[in-house]
Amino acid sequence: MDIKDLLVKDAMIMDLKATDKRGAIDEMVQKMYDAGRISDIETYKAGILKREAQTSTGLGDGIAMPHAKNSAVKEATVLFAKSKHGVDYESLDGQPTYLFFMIAAPEGANDTHLQALAALSRLLIDPDFVAKLKAADSPDEVQNLFDTAEKAKEAEEKAEEQAQAEQQLKADNRKYIVAVTACPTGIAHTYMAEDALKKKAKEMGVDIKVETNGSEGIKHRLTAEDIARADGVIVAADKKVEMDRFDGKELVNRPVSDGIRKPEELIDLALSGKAPVFRGAGGAGSDAAEEASDNGTVGQRIYKDLMNGISHMLPFVIAGGIMIALSFMIDQFMGVPQEHLAKLGSYNQAAGWFNQIGQAAFGFMLPVLAGFIASSIADRPGLVAGFAAGALANAGGAGFLGALVGGFLAGYVIQFLRKVFKGLPKSLDGIRTILFYPFFGLLVTGFLMLLINIPMKAINDALTGFLTGLGGANAILLGALLGGMMAIDLGGPINKAAYVFATGTLASTVATGGSIVMASVMAGGMVPPLAIFVATRLFKNKFEQSQIDAGLTNIVMGLSFVTEGAIPFAAADPARIIPSFVVGSALTGGLVGAFGIKLLAPHGGIFVVLLLSHPILYLLFVVIGAIVSGLIYGFLKKPVAAK
Repeated sequence: MDIKDLLVKDAMIMDLKATDKRGAIDEMVQKMYDAGRISDIETYKAGILKREAQTSTGLGDGIAMPHAKNSAVKEATVLFAKSKHGVDYESLDGQPTYLFFMIAAPEGANDTHLQALAALSRLLIDPDFVAKLKAADSPDEVQNLFDTAEKAKEAEEKAEEQAQAEQQLKADNRKYIVAVTACPTGIAHTYMAEDALKKKAKEMGVDIKVETNGSEGIKHRLTAEDIARADGVIVAADKKVEMDRFDGKELVNRPVSDGIRKPEELIDLALSGKAPVFRGAGGAGSDAAEEASDNGTVGQRIYKDLMNGISHMLPFVIAGGIMIALSFMIDQFMGVPQEHLAKLGSYNQAAGWFNQIGQAAFGFMLPVLAGFIASSIADRPGLVAGFAAGALANAGGAGFLGALVGGFLAGYVIQFLRKVFKGLPKSLDGIRTILFYPFFGLLVTGFLMLLINIPMKAINDALTGFLTGLGGANAILLGALLGGMMAIDLGGPINKAAYVFATGTLASTVATGGSIVMASVMAGGMVPPLAIFVATRLFKNKFEQSQIDAGLTNIVMGLSFVTEGAIPFAAADPARIIPSFVVGSALTGGLVGAFGIKLLAPHGGIFVVLLLSHPILYLLFVVIGAIVSGLIYGFLKKPVAAK
């Protein structure tokens, strides 16, 4: 199937009207539906947004390639759209986007479809071709451009294959590197990074072989001979790839976007002799436990391991916490006798069902946290010891902090055991992974946790007592501190630290009506996007029209407790906007703490307002913080220069 067969003329937009990312997606998805290429708008759009949540498909240089593969797609299609004035698509280079290729692949897409999509990605590396697309005025012209370019590309690839064969025969002394490219969906970024690396290597006089880990499987798989011959290795991937085979090689490990945008930097570093030497996990049947990193400081590795545990834990906390909160609401609605208030949340049968389901999910919180911290450190062998460490922390009263410590402990115990068993005969490799690591890891971690639980339980009990009796100046200061932390880096490490601390207080405060800390954190996190809305409404002369339009979307994000909605504004003017956010968020968090407002749910924003002890007062404090931040930012921001 040729690219022109996928580029349907009925699914082209030659003058895209949208000015922001969400509007552009909506307009393109609607066109895809109108052209009869998808059967359900919401299902397909959900796939597009899920991919965008991982990393923007705005590749830079004015190009974006949103893509999804799901059941709503009737037939493989590439929608071409062109914007005359550019769209703020949150591209990797921060510049407007003018050309869009929305890729729709059905769930059963065969290799022919995917190969055609890969070819599309490769063509867009050519700046001359992109310039011609920007100047195209009709769907016919777009199709003809792709038809011509595709034929030229095929001829170029044949010539390249012939040249490589000749070079192999000559056995010259040119430098040789191998690379692996992969993105979460494996449709666009994977192949664009492949082509960018190959093109730059050719310009630099370097031989290269690139393995792609895409939706059509692994292509151009690197052989043991390829790796042994290579002077360096590049892994440009946003998902896990097979790493142990690179043991002992100098390896550059970067996101797939760097493969597209910084190929020369990656190639130079791979050949410089300064790249880290990768050390694999070693055991048979084991995936790579550690991946080399150019900037992998101890702090960054700890943060990555911690976030791996937290990202897997949060769905259990959020879903389970809301189910438990609903059980309290049901009992409050149905009524509970005064003498049975201790059974609130499980007194009536309906409430008991919700409570039982929520507690089941909540019960996995600590084992999952510890298990996936350990697996990030030691791969799958760490899961058994990690889950057990979390369960022991839960049973021993060590709580969230105990599970956190237990996860790191379990991971490093397995790493220690790897060194201990490294000298075993090769014939025992299989049993080492399925028996020695799980058994001895569980044995050592388990007994260490019994000791660690003693001080961790004391700390946890003290923290629980502090939070239970939180009031007055303590509640104000803690609420202000955590609320302000939510606004400092808008979803970064400091924001996450405050949020994770708050979710850890829920389990011990459910019986007393919820957590003041959780309420302060969610309120503080709602302020920044709402402050953007306030500022863009009250100070229109200080914003571009596209920013004013984006302000409208921020009201939805703010009300939904999506703090990250304010990131584009903060990135453009951090010196003025971050202090403005921190003041409003800290004020809101302090007010929530001062009035002792409690929250039973760990997420949801306005959608869980009924799970607050004082919902009207809470919303009032959020509005106050947003207005204060919006006014400060509005006064500090310079007016837009007249054109």
